[in-house]
Amino acid sequence: MEEASNFIQDFIVEDLENKRYSKVNTRFPPEPNGYLHIGHAKSICINFGTALKFKGLCNLRFDDTNPTKEDVEYVDSIKEDVKWLGFDWEDREYYASDYYDLCYEFAEQLILADKAYICHLKGDEVSEYRGTLTSPGKDSPWRNRPKQESLEIFHKMKAGEIEEGEAFLRAKIDMASPNMNMRDPAIYRIKKTAHHRTGDKWVVYPMYDYAHPIGDWIEGITHSICTLEFEAHRPLYEWTLNEIKAIMNSGSYTPSQKMPDALPRQIEFARLNLTYTVMSKRLLRELVENNHVLGWDDPRMPTISGLRRRGYTPSSIREFAERIGVAKTDSVVDIQLLYFCIREELNKNAQRAMVVLDPLKVVITNWEDGKEDVFEAENNPENLEQGNRKIVFGKEIYIEREDFMENPPKKYFRLSPGAEVRLKGAYYIRCEKAIKDSNGNIVELHCVYDPESRGGETPDARKVKGTLHWVNCKTAVDIEARLFENLFTLENPVSIPEGKNYMDYVDKNSLIVKHAKAEPLLSNVKPYDRFQFLRHGYFCVDSKDTQKPVFNRIVGLKDTWGKLQAAGG
Repeated sequence: MEEASNFIQDFIVEDLENKRYSKVNTRFPPEPNGYLHIGHAKSICINFGTALKFKGLCNLRFDDTNPTKEDVEYVDSIKEDVKWLGFDWEDREYYASDYYDLCYEFAEQLILADKAYICHLKGDEVSEYRGTLTSPGKDSPWRNRPKQESLEIFHKMKAGEIEEGEAFLRAKIDMASPNMNMRDPAIYRIKKTAHHRTGDKWVVYPMYDYAHPIGDWIEGITHSICTLEFEAHRPLYEWTLNEIKAIMNSGSYTPSQKMPDALPRQIEFARLNLTYTVMSKRLLRELVENNHVLGWDDPRMPTISGLRRRGYTPSSIREFAERIGVAKTDSVVDIQLLYFCIREELNKNAQRAMVVLDPLKVVITNWEDGKEDVFEAENNPENLEQGNRKIVFGKEIYIEREDFMENPPKKYFRLSPGAEVRLKGAYYIRCEKAIKDSNGNIVELHCVYDPESRGGETPDARKVKGTLHWVNCKTAVDIEARLFENLFTLENPVSIPEGKNYMDYVDKNSLIVKHAKAEPLLSNVKPYDRFQFLRHGYFCVDSKDTQKPVFNRIVGLKDTWGKLQAAGG
Protein backbone atom coordinates (compact mmCIF):
# COMPACT_ATOMS: atom_id res chain seq x y z
CA MET A 1 0.00 0.00 0.00
CA GLU A 2 1.29 3.45 -0.90
CA GLU A 3 2.15 5.47 2.21
CA ALA A 4 -0.36 8.22 2.93
CA SER A 5 0.85 11.82 3.00
CA ASN A 6 1.73 13.01 6.49
CA PHE A 7 2.17 16.73 7.11
CA ILE A 8 3.15 16.06 10.73
CA GLN A 9 6.21 14.15 9.61
CA ASP A 10 6.98 16.91 7.08
CA PHE A 11 7.04 19.46 9.93
CA ILE A 12 9.32 17.24 11.98
CA VAL A 13 11.75 16.76 9.10
CA GLU A 14 11.85 20.55 8.71
CA ASP A 15 12.49 21.05 12.44
CA LEU A 16 15.33 18.54 12.45
CA GLU A 17 16.92 20.07 9.35
CA ASN A 18 16.70 23.55 10.90
CA LYS A 19 18.31 22.24 14.12
CA ARG A 20 15.29 23.29 16.17
CA TYR A 21 15.54 19.86 17.79
CA SER A 22 18.24 17.21 17.72
CA LYS A 23 15.88 14.34 18.50
CA VAL A 24 12.15 13.56 18.47
CA ASN A 25 10.12 12.98 21.60
CA THR A 26 6.34 12.74 21.38
CA ARG A 27 3.75 11.82 23.99
CA PHE A 28 0.30 10.29 24.24
CA PRO A 29 -1.56 12.30 26.92
CA PRO A 30 -4.92 10.68 27.78
CA GLU A 31 -7.18 12.00 30.51
CA PRO A 32 -8.06 9.08 32.85
CA ASN A 33 -11.78 9.93 32.87
CA GLY A 34 -13.10 7.19 30.61
CA TYR A 35 -12.15 4.35 28.30
CA LEU A 36 -10.20 5.03 25.11
CA HIS A 37 -11.98 4.74 21.76
CA ILE A 38 -10.79 4.20 18.21
CA GLY A 39 -10.18 7.94 17.82
CA HIS A 40 -7.62 7.63 20.59
CA ALA A 41 -6.21 4.59 18.79
CA LYS A 42 -5.48 6.84 15.83
CA SER A 43 -3.69 9.29 18.14
CA ILE A 44 -1.74 6.45 19.77
CA CYS A 45 -0.62 5.20 16.35
CA ILE A 46 0.38 8.72 15.27
CA ASN A 47 2.33 9.57 18.42
CA PHE A 48 4.08 6.24 18.94
CA GLY A 49 4.41 5.64 15.20
CA THR A 50 6.00 9.06 14.62
CA ALA A 51 8.53 8.45 17.39
CA LEU A 52 9.40 5.06 15.90
CA LYS A 53 9.82 6.51 12.42
CA PHE A 54 12.32 9.10 13.64
CA LYS A 55 14.01 6.71 16.11
CA GLY A 56 12.83 8.85 18.98
CA LEU A 57 10.80 8.32 22.14
CA CYS A 58 7.12 8.49 23.02
CA ASN A 59 5.96 9.04 26.60
CA LEU A 60 2.70 7.97 28.16
CA ARG A 61 1.41 10.79 30.34
CA PHE A 62 -1.90 10.84 32.14
CA ASP A 63 -3.29 14.38 32.27
CA ASP A 64 -4.98 13.88 35.62
CA THR A 65 -5.89 17.48 36.42
CA ASN A 66 -9.57 16.92 37.29
CA PRO A 67 -9.93 14.66 40.35
CA THR A 68 -13.74 14.67 40.23
CA LYS A 69 -13.85 12.60 37.03
CA GLU A 70 -10.73 10.45 37.21
CA ASP A 71 -10.23 6.91 38.46
CA VAL A 72 -7.48 4.31 38.60
CA GLU A 73 -9.82 1.99 36.65
CA TYR A 74 -9.40 4.25 33.64
CA VAL A 75 -5.63 4.44 34.12
CA ASP A 76 -5.37 0.65 34.06
CA SER A 77 -7.62 0.32 31.03
CA ILE A 78 -5.62 2.92 29.09
CA LYS A 79 -2.33 1.15 29.76
CA GLU A 80 -3.86 -2.16 28.67
CA ASP A 81 -5.17 -0.61 25.45
CA VAL A 82 -1.85 1.01 24.48
CA LYS A 83 0.05 -2.22 25.09
CA TRP A 84 -2.56 -4.26 23.22
CA LEU A 85 -2.12 -2.00 20.19
CA GLY A 86 1.54 -3.00 20.20
CA PHE A 87 3.27 0.06 21.66
CA ASP A 88 5.63 0.37 24.63
CA TRP A 89 6.43 3.49 26.64
CA GLU A 90 9.14 1.56 28.53
CA ASP A 91 9.91 3.45 31.77
CA ARG A 92 8.35 6.74 30.62
CA GLU A 93 5.00 6.62 32.41
CA TYR A 94 4.20 10.07 33.75
CA TYR A 95 1.30 11.97 35.28
CA ALA A 96 0.40 15.65 35.27
CA SER A 97 0.11 15.25 39.03
CA ASP A 98 3.85 14.54 39.09
CA TYR A 99 4.31 18.19 38.21
CA TYR A 100 1.84 19.86 40.56
CA ASP A 101 4.62 21.39 42.68
CA LEU A 102 6.31 22.94 39.66
CA CYS A 103 2.99 24.08 38.17
CA TYR A 104 2.20 25.86 41.44
CA GLU A 105 5.70 27.34 41.57
CA PHE A 106 5.35 28.71 38.03
CA ALA A 107 1.92 30.14 38.88
CA GLU A 108 3.43 32.08 41.77
CA GLN A 109 6.01 33.55 39.40
CA LEU A 110 3.33 34.54 36.88
CA ILE A 111 1.54 36.42 39.66
CA LEU A 112 4.74 38.21 40.67
CA ALA A 113 5.39 39.10 37.01
CA ASP A 114 1.89 40.59 36.83
CA LYS A 115 0.88 37.92 34.32
CA ALA A 116 -1.79 36.34 36.55
CA TYR A 117 -4.25 37.46 39.21
CA ILE A 118 -6.88 36.14 41.58
CA CYS A 119 -10.47 36.70 40.43
CA HIS A 120 -13.73 36.27 42.38
CA LEU A 121 -16.27 36.34 39.55
CA LYS A 122 -18.85 33.55 39.65
CA GLY A 123 -19.82 31.32 36.72
CA ASP A 124 -22.47 33.52 35.09
CA GLU A 125 -20.40 36.62 35.73
CA VAL A 126 -17.34 35.06 34.11
CA SER A 127 -19.38 34.37 30.97
CA GLU A 128 -20.80 37.90 30.97
CA TYR A 129 -17.39 39.55 31.35
CA ARG A 130 -15.83 37.28 28.76
CA GLY A 131 -17.79 38.81 25.88
CA THR A 132 -18.80 37.05 22.67
CA LEU A 133 -17.22 36.10 19.37
CA THR A 134 -18.29 39.47 17.96
CA SER A 135 -17.74 41.69 21.00
CA PRO A 136 -14.72 42.06 23.29
CA GLY A 137 -14.77 41.07 26.93
CA LYS A 138 -14.35 43.49 29.81
CA ASP A 139 -11.82 43.49 32.59
CA SER A 140 -12.56 41.72 35.86
CA PRO A 141 -12.92 44.14 38.79
CA TRP A 142 -9.90 42.35 40.31
CA ARG A 143 -7.69 42.38 37.21
CA ASN A 144 -5.44 45.16 38.50
CA ARG A 145 -5.27 44.18 42.15
CA PRO A 146 -1.76 44.33 43.70
CA LYS A 147 0.47 41.38 42.88
CA GLN A 148 1.24 40.65 46.49
CA GLU A 149 -2.46 40.56 47.32
CA SER A 150 -3.11 37.97 44.61
CA LEU A 151 -0.15 35.94 45.85
CA GLU A 152 -1.42 35.94 49.44
CA ILE A 153 -4.88 34.82 48.35
CA PHE A 154 -3.32 32.13 46.16
CA HIS A 155 -1.49 30.82 49.21
CA LYS A 156 -4.77 30.79 51.17
CA MET A 157 -6.40 28.87 48.34
CA LYS A 158 -3.67 26.24 48.59
CA ALA A 159 -4.07 26.08 52.39
CA GLY A 160 -7.78 25.29 52.01
CA GLU A 161 -8.88 28.55 53.62
CA ILE A 162 -11.12 29.54 50.69
CA GLU A 163 -14.15 27.60 49.50
CA GLU A 164 -14.74 26.25 45.99
CA GLY A 165 -16.05 28.85 43.58
CA GLU A 166 -14.96 31.78 45.74
CA ALA A 167 -11.70 32.49 43.91
CA PHE A 168 -9.61 31.28 40.97
CA LEU A 169 -6.34 32.23 39.32
CA ARG A 170 -6.50 33.78 35.86
CA ALA A 171 -3.78 34.48 33.34
CA LYS A 172 -3.60 38.18 32.48
CA ILE A 173 -3.52 38.30 28.69
CA ASP A 174 -6.06 40.28 26.63
CA MET A 175 -9.80 40.60 27.24
CA ALA A 176 -10.22 41.99 23.72
CA SER A 177 -8.45 39.14 21.97
CA PRO A 178 -10.38 37.66 19.02
CA ASN A 179 -9.38 34.26 20.43
CA MET A 180 -11.71 33.55 23.34
CA ASN A 181 -9.12 31.26 24.92
CA MET A 182 -6.83 34.24 25.41
CA ARG A 183 -9.33 36.36 27.34
CA ASP A 184 -7.72 35.91 30.75
CA PRO A 185 -8.34 32.14 31.00
CA ALA A 186 -8.50 30.35 34.33
CA ILE A 187 -5.29 28.48 35.13
CA TYR A 188 -6.02 27.34 38.73
CA ARG A 189 -9.24 26.51 40.56
CA ILE A 190 -10.24 25.16 43.95
CA LYS A 191 -11.49 21.56 44.14
CA LYS A 192 -11.71 20.07 47.59
CA THR A 193 -11.74 16.54 46.23
CA ALA A 194 -9.25 13.77 46.88
CA HIS A 195 -7.05 12.90 43.94
CA HIS A 196 -6.56 9.27 42.94
CA ARG A 197 -2.77 9.68 43.23
CA THR A 198 -2.05 12.65 45.50
CA GLY A 199 -4.87 12.06 47.96
CA ASP A 200 -5.73 15.18 50.01
CA LYS A 201 -2.41 16.95 49.48
CA TRP A 202 -3.91 19.50 47.08
CA VAL A 203 -7.14 21.49 47.09
CA VAL A 204 -6.09 23.67 44.16
CA TYR A 205 -5.60 22.09 40.75
CA PRO A 206 -4.16 23.47 37.52
CA MET A 207 -6.38 23.70 34.47
CA TYR A 208 -5.58 21.35 31.60
CA ASP A 209 -4.56 24.17 29.23
CA TYR A 210 -2.03 25.37 31.77
CA ALA A 211 -0.66 22.04 33.00
CA HIS A 212 -0.37 20.42 29.57
CA PRO A 213 2.33 22.65 28.04
CA ILE A 214 4.28 22.60 31.31
CA GLY A 215 4.19 18.79 31.36
CA ASP A 216 5.39 18.70 27.75
CA TRP A 217 8.26 21.05 28.56
CA ILE A 218 9.35 19.22 31.71
CA GLU A 219 9.50 15.92 29.82
CA GLY A 220 11.46 17.38 26.91
CA ILE A 221 8.67 16.76 24.42
CA THR A 222 9.61 18.16 21.03
CA HIS A 223 6.32 17.73 19.20
CA SER A 224 3.03 17.93 21.05
CA ILE A 225 0.69 16.28 18.56
CA CYS A 226 -3.00 16.80 19.31
CA THR A 227 -6.39 16.94 17.61
CA LEU A 228 -7.76 19.91 15.72
CA GLU A 229 -10.01 21.25 18.49
CA PHE A 230 -6.82 22.34 20.28
CA GLU A 231 -5.74 24.58 17.42
CA ALA A 232 -7.47 27.56 19.04
CA HIS A 233 -5.72 26.67 22.31
CA ARG A 234 -2.25 26.79 20.74
CA PRO A 235 -1.75 30.54 21.44
CA LEU A 236 -2.37 29.86 25.14
CA TYR A 237 -0.04 26.84 25.02
CA GLU A 238 2.71 29.05 23.57
CA TRP A 239 1.91 32.01 25.86
CA THR A 240 2.29 29.83 28.96
CA LEU A 241 5.68 28.50 27.90
CA ASN A 242 7.03 31.80 26.59
CA GLU A 243 6.03 33.78 29.68
CA ILE A 244 7.55 31.29 32.10
CA LYS A 245 10.74 31.09 30.06
CA ALA A 246 10.93 34.89 29.89
CA ILE A 247 10.72 35.08 33.69
CA MET A 248 13.54 32.53 33.95
CA ASN A 249 15.65 34.39 31.38
CA SER A 250 15.23 37.64 33.31
CA GLY A 251 17.37 36.20 36.07
CA SER A 252 14.78 36.93 38.74
CA TYR A 253 13.85 33.31 39.23
CA THR A 254 15.48 29.90 39.00
CA PRO A 255 13.06 26.96 39.04
CA SER A 256 13.52 24.13 41.52
CA GLN A 257 13.98 21.77 38.57
CA LYS A 258 16.18 22.29 35.51
CA MET A 259 14.11 22.77 32.39
CA PRO A 260 15.04 21.80 28.81
CA ASP A 261 16.33 24.65 26.63
CA ALA A 262 13.97 24.00 23.69
CA LEU A 263 10.24 24.58 23.99
CA PRO A 264 7.85 21.99 22.52
CA ARG A 265 5.93 22.63 19.32
CA GLN A 266 2.20 21.90 19.12
CA ILE A 267 0.87 20.39 15.88
CA GLU A 268 -2.81 19.65 15.29
CA PHE A 269 -4.44 17.02 13.11
CA ALA A 270 -8.09 16.26 12.36
CA ARG A 271 -9.76 13.96 14.87
CA LEU A 272 -11.36 10.73 13.72
CA ASN A 273 -15.10 10.72 13.12
CA LEU A 274 -16.75 7.48 11.98
CA THR A 275 -20.13 6.98 10.38
CA TYR A 276 -22.82 5.40 12.57
CA THR A 277 -20.98 6.08 15.83
CA VAL A 278 -19.85 8.84 18.20
CA MET A 279 -16.42 9.69 19.56
CA SER A 280 -17.41 11.78 22.56
CA LYS A 281 -16.47 10.36 25.97
CA ARG A 282 -19.50 12.14 27.42
CA LEU A 283 -21.89 10.49 24.97
CA LEU A 284 -20.22 7.11 25.36
CA ARG A 285 -20.58 7.45 29.12
CA GLU A 286 -24.29 8.23 28.63
CA LEU A 287 -24.69 5.05 26.60
CA VAL A 288 -23.17 3.07 29.46
CA GLU A 289 -24.98 4.83 32.32
CA ASN A 290 -28.37 4.71 30.57
CA ASN A 291 -27.97 0.97 29.85
CA HIS A 292 -28.10 1.34 26.08
CA VAL A 293 -25.05 -0.95 26.05
CA LEU A 294 -23.61 -3.59 28.37
CA GLY A 295 -20.64 -1.54 29.56
CA TRP A 296 -17.59 0.22 28.20
CA ASP A 297 -16.40 -3.02 26.61
CA ASP A 298 -19.69 -3.80 24.88
CA PRO A 299 -18.68 -5.05 21.40
CA ARG A 300 -20.93 -2.40 19.81
CA MET A 301 -18.94 0.41 21.43
CA PRO A 302 -16.13 2.15 19.51
CA THR A 303 -13.92 1.81 22.59
CA ILE A 304 -10.67 -0.08 22.16
CA SER A 305 -11.80 -2.53 24.84
CA GLY A 306 -15.10 -3.02 22.97
CA LEU A 307 -13.32 -3.56 19.65
CA ARG A 308 -10.93 -6.00 21.30
CA ARG A 309 -13.78 -7.99 22.83
CA ARG A 310 -15.62 -7.99 19.52
CA GLY A 311 -12.61 -9.59 17.86
CA TYR A 312 -10.67 -6.83 16.15
CA THR A 313 -6.92 -7.35 16.08
CA PRO A 314 -4.26 -4.74 16.90
CA SER A 315 -2.86 -5.07 13.39
CA SER A 316 -6.25 -4.36 11.78
CA ILE A 317 -6.66 -1.17 13.80
CA ARG A 318 -3.13 -0.03 13.02
CA GLU A 319 -3.82 -0.75 9.35
CA PHE A 320 -7.00 1.32 9.59
CA ALA A 321 -5.09 4.23 11.16
CA GLU A 322 -2.46 4.00 8.42
CA ARG A 323 -5.04 3.99 5.62
CA ILE A 324 -6.93 7.05 6.84
CA GLY A 325 -3.67 8.95 7.34
CA VAL A 326 -3.56 12.38 8.95
CA ALA A 327 -5.52 15.38 7.70
CA LYS A 328 -5.73 19.08 8.54
CA THR A 329 -9.51 19.34 8.27
CA ASP A 330 -12.26 17.38 10.00
CA SER A 331 -14.15 14.78 8.00
CA VAL A 332 -16.16 11.62 8.57
CA VAL A 333 -14.61 8.26 7.68
CA ASP A 334 -16.84 5.50 6.36
CA ILE A 335 -17.00 2.71 8.95
CA GLN A 336 -16.85 0.27 6.03
CA LEU A 337 -13.13 0.99 5.85
CA LEU A 338 -12.70 -0.32 9.40
CA TYR A 339 -14.72 -3.40 8.45
CA PHE A 340 -12.57 -3.84 5.35
CA CYS A 341 -9.33 -3.85 7.35
CA ILE A 342 -10.37 -6.63 9.74
CA ARG A 343 -12.15 -8.59 7.00
CA GLU A 344 -9.07 -8.51 4.78
CA GLU A 345 -6.89 -9.84 7.59
CA LEU A 346 -9.26 -12.57 8.77
CA ASN A 347 -9.95 -13.78 5.26
CA LYS A 348 -6.32 -14.87 5.16
CA ASN A 349 -6.02 -16.50 8.56
CA ALA A 350 -9.41 -17.31 10.14
CA GLN A 351 -10.41 -20.98 10.13
CA ARG A 352 -13.69 -21.78 8.42
CA ALA A 353 -16.56 -23.49 10.20
CA MET A 354 -20.17 -24.36 9.39
CA VAL A 355 -22.66 -22.92 11.87
CA VAL A 356 -26.45 -22.86 11.59
CA LEU A 357 -27.80 -19.79 13.37
CA ASP A 358 -31.52 -20.60 13.09
CA PRO A 359 -31.71 -24.40 12.87
CA LEU A 360 -34.30 -26.35 10.92
CA LYS A 361 -34.00 -30.15 11.06
CA VAL A 362 -33.72 -32.13 7.84
CA VAL A 363 -34.24 -35.90 7.79
CA ILE A 364 -32.67 -37.77 4.85
CA THR A 365 -35.32 -40.44 4.43
CA ASN A 366 -33.32 -42.70 2.06
CA TRP A 367 -30.22 -42.67 4.28
CA GLU A 368 -29.59 -45.82 6.26
CA ASP A 369 -30.10 -45.59 10.01
CA GLY A 370 -26.76 -45.43 11.83
CA LYS A 371 -24.78 -44.85 8.65
CA GLU A 372 -22.15 -42.08 8.65
CA ASP A 373 -20.00 -40.58 5.94
CA VAL A 374 -16.87 -38.51 6.54
CA PHE A 375 -15.76 -35.64 4.32
CA GLU A 376 -12.59 -33.57 4.19
CA ALA A 377 -13.05 -29.81 4.35
CA GLU A 378 -10.46 -27.09 3.92
CA ASN A 379 -9.81 -25.09 7.05
CA ASN A 380 -8.99 -22.02 4.97
CA PRO A 381 -9.00 -21.99 1.15
CA GLU A 382 -6.90 -18.77 1.28
CA ASN A 383 -4.23 -20.49 3.36
CA LEU A 384 -3.86 -24.16 2.52
CA GLU A 385 -1.15 -24.58 5.16
CA GLN A 386 -3.94 -24.63 7.75
CA GLY A 387 -4.83 -28.09 6.46
CA ASN A 388 -8.16 -29.90 6.43
CA ARG A 389 -10.69 -31.12 8.97
CA LYS A 390 -13.11 -34.05 8.96
CA ILE A 391 -16.86 -33.46 8.85
CA VAL A 392 -19.34 -36.23 9.61
CA PHE A 393 -22.56 -36.55 7.60
CA GLY A 394 -25.56 -38.54 8.82
CA LYS A 395 -29.28 -39.13 8.50
CA GLU A 396 -30.34 -35.95 10.33
CA ILE A 397 -28.83 -32.53 9.75
CA TYR A 398 -29.62 -28.89 10.43
CA ILE A 399 -29.91 -26.17 7.80
CA GLU A 400 -30.80 -22.50 8.14
CA ARG A 401 -34.52 -21.90 8.46
CA GLU A 402 -34.25 -19.11 5.91
CA ASP A 403 -32.84 -21.61 3.39
CA PHE A 404 -36.26 -23.20 2.94
CA MET A 405 -39.33 -21.54 1.48
CA GLU A 406 -42.62 -23.34 0.95
CA ASN A 407 -43.85 -21.02 -1.77
CA PRO A 408 -40.71 -19.52 -3.28
CA PRO A 409 -40.60 -16.64 -5.76
CA LYS A 410 -38.91 -16.98 -9.13
CA LYS A 411 -35.10 -17.25 -9.07
CA TYR A 412 -35.13 -18.70 -5.57
CA PHE A 413 -32.25 -21.17 -5.63
CA ARG A 414 -32.43 -22.59 -2.14
CA LEU A 415 -34.58 -25.42 -0.83
CA SER A 416 -38.31 -25.67 -1.54
CA PRO A 417 -40.78 -28.53 -2.18
CA GLY A 418 -39.46 -30.55 -5.12
CA ALA A 419 -36.31 -28.45 -5.46
CA GLU A 420 -32.76 -29.76 -5.31
CA VAL A 421 -29.75 -28.11 -3.65
CA ARG A 422 -26.14 -29.00 -2.92
CA LEU A 423 -25.04 -29.46 0.68
CA LYS A 424 -21.59 -27.90 1.07
CA GLY A 425 -18.97 -30.61 0.50
CA ALA A 426 -21.50 -33.45 0.79
CA TYR A 427 -24.48 -34.48 -1.39
CA TYR A 428 -27.37 -33.17 -3.44
CA ILE A 429 -30.70 -33.38 -1.65
CA ARG A 430 -34.27 -32.84 -2.85
CA CYS A 431 -37.13 -31.81 -0.57
CA GLU A 432 -40.16 -34.09 -0.59
CA LYS A 433 -42.15 -32.98 2.43
CA ALA A 434 -42.39 -30.23 5.04
CA ILE A 435 -43.62 -31.31 8.50
CA LYS A 436 -45.65 -28.73 10.43
CA ASP A 437 -46.77 -28.42 14.02
CA SER A 438 -50.33 -27.72 15.19
CA ASN A 439 -49.83 -24.01 14.58
CA GLY A 440 -48.76 -24.49 10.99
CA ASN A 441 -45.08 -23.81 11.64
CA ILE A 442 -42.57 -25.88 9.71
CA VAL A 443 -40.52 -27.93 12.18
CA GLU A 444 -38.86 -30.54 9.97
CA LEU A 445 -38.11 -31.33 6.35
CA HIS A 446 -38.02 -34.74 4.76
CA CYS A 447 -35.58 -34.98 1.88
CA VAL A 448 -33.86 -37.60 -0.24
CA TYR A 449 -30.21 -37.56 -1.23
CA ASP A 450 -28.55 -38.60 -4.46
CA PRO A 451 -25.88 -41.24 -3.64
CA GLU A 452 -24.13 -40.40 -6.93
CA SER A 453 -23.55 -36.78 -5.90
CA ARG A 454 -20.93 -37.30 -3.17
CA GLY A 455 -18.70 -34.29 -2.94
CA GLY A 456 -21.11 -32.19 -4.98
CA GLU A 457 -20.68 -33.86 -8.34
CA THR A 458 -22.87 -36.30 -10.33
CA PRO A 459 -22.15 -38.62 -13.27
CA ASP A 460 -24.61 -36.69 -15.45
CA ALA A 461 -22.87 -33.40 -14.46
CA ARG A 462 -26.19 -31.73 -13.80
CA LYS A 463 -25.90 -28.28 -12.27
CA VAL A 464 -27.53 -27.15 -9.05
CA LYS A 465 -27.43 -23.42 -8.36
CA GLY A 466 -28.07 -23.45 -4.63
CA THR A 467 -25.41 -24.51 -2.10
CA LEU A 468 -26.32 -24.68 1.60
CA HIS A 469 -24.15 -25.09 4.67
CA TRP A 470 -25.30 -27.64 7.22
CA VAL A 471 -24.43 -29.29 10.54
CA ASN A 472 -24.85 -32.94 11.54
CA CYS A 473 -27.47 -33.22 14.31
CA LYS A 474 -25.58 -36.04 16.05
CA THR A 475 -22.26 -34.19 16.34
CA ALA A 476 -23.54 -30.60 16.59
CA VAL A 477 -22.64 -28.45 19.59
CA ASP A 478 -24.75 -25.65 21.01
CA ILE A 479 -23.26 -22.17 20.89
CA GLU A 480 -24.51 -18.62 21.35
CA ALA A 481 -23.87 -16.26 18.45
CA ARG A 482 -24.23 -12.53 18.96
CA LEU A 483 -24.91 -10.50 15.84
CA PHE A 484 -24.03 -6.82 16.05
CA GLU A 485 -25.21 -3.98 13.87
CA ASN A 486 -24.17 -0.32 13.97
CA LEU A 487 -25.08 1.23 17.30
CA PHE A 488 -26.69 4.27 15.68
CA THR A 489 -29.20 4.35 12.84
CA LEU A 490 -28.03 7.81 11.76
CA GLU A 491 -25.10 7.78 9.35
CA ASN A 492 -23.54 10.90 10.81
CA PRO A 493 -24.43 11.18 14.51
CA VAL A 494 -21.95 14.06 14.77
CA SER A 495 -24.57 16.23 13.09
CA ILE A 496 -28.04 15.46 14.44
CA PRO A 497 -31.22 17.28 13.34
CA GLU A 498 -32.26 20.24 15.47
CA GLY A 499 -34.52 19.28 18.36
CA LYS A 500 -33.31 15.69 18.39
CA ASN A 501 -31.08 13.86 20.84
CA TYR A 502 -28.29 11.42 20.09
CA MET A 503 -30.06 8.74 22.04
CA ASP A 504 -33.07 9.01 19.69
CA TYR A 505 -30.92 7.26 17.08
CA VAL A 506 -29.64 4.33 19.11
CA ASP A 507 -30.60 1.15 17.24
CA LYS A 508 -32.56 -0.99 19.68
CA ASN A 509 -31.94 -3.99 17.40
CA SER A 510 -28.17 -3.56 17.26
CA LEU A 511 -27.73 -6.82 19.20
CA ILE A 512 -29.42 -10.06 18.15
CA VAL A 513 -28.68 -13.28 20.02
CA LYS A 514 -28.89 -16.62 18.22
CA HIS A 515 -28.82 -20.07 19.83
CA ALA A 516 -27.00 -21.90 17.10
CA LYS A 517 -25.79 -25.36 16.11
CA ALA A 518 -22.15 -25.70 15.15
CA GLU A 519 -19.48 -28.10 14.06
CA PRO A 520 -17.90 -29.92 17.02
CA LEU A 521 -14.59 -28.09 16.55
CA LEU A 522 -16.23 -25.04 18.14
CA SER A 523 -16.67 -26.83 21.47
CA ASN A 524 -12.96 -26.57 22.26
CA VAL A 525 -12.18 -22.88 21.91
CA LYS A 526 -10.58 -20.16 24.00
CA PRO A 527 -11.20 -16.39 24.21
CA TYR A 528 -10.28 -14.42 21.09
CA ASP A 529 -10.21 -17.48 18.79
CA ARG A 530 -11.53 -16.26 15.45
CA PHE A 531 -13.45 -18.14 12.77
CA GLN A 532 -15.29 -17.50 9.57
CA PHE A 533 -18.79 -18.92 9.86
CA LEU A 534 -19.63 -19.83 6.27
CA ARG A 535 -22.10 -17.33 4.77
CA HIS A 536 -22.45 -15.46 8.08
CA GLY A 537 -19.20 -13.57 8.59
CA TYR A 538 -16.27 -13.54 10.98
CA PHE A 539 -16.77 -14.38 14.65
CA CYS A 540 -14.63 -14.21 17.78
CA VAL A 541 -14.93 -16.15 21.04
CA ASP A 542 -16.12 -13.74 23.74
CA SER A 543 -13.54 -12.95 26.41
CA LYS A 544 -16.03 -12.21 29.19
CA ASP A 545 -18.91 -14.69 28.97
CA THR A 546 -16.94 -17.93 29.12
CA GLN A 547 -19.37 -20.34 30.82
CA LYS A 548 -20.51 -21.52 27.39
CA PRO A 549 -19.16 -20.93 23.91
CA VAL A 550 -20.23 -17.37 22.99
CA PHE A 551 -19.21 -15.94 19.64
CA ASN A 552 -19.33 -12.26 18.72
CA ARG A 553 -19.74 -11.41 15.07
CA ILE A 554 -16.86 -9.10 14.21
CA VAL A 555 -18.01 -8.26 10.70
CA GLY A 556 -20.08 -9.76 7.93
CA LEU A 557 -18.76 -11.13 4.65
CA LYS A 558 -20.08 -8.32 2.49
CA ASP A 559 -17.35 -5.87 1.51
CA THR A 560 -19.01 -2.59 0.57
CA TRP A 561 -15.91 -0.42 0.91
CA GLY A 562 -13.66 -2.75 -1.04
CA LYS A 563 -16.14 -2.94 -3.92
CA LEU A 564 -16.46 0.84 -4.01
CA GLN A 565 -12.68 1.24 -4.19
CA ALA A 566 -12.44 -1.35 -6.96
CA ALA A 567 -15.06 0.58 -8.88
CA GLY A 568 -13.20 3.85 -8.37
CA GLY A 569 -15.67 5.14 -5.76
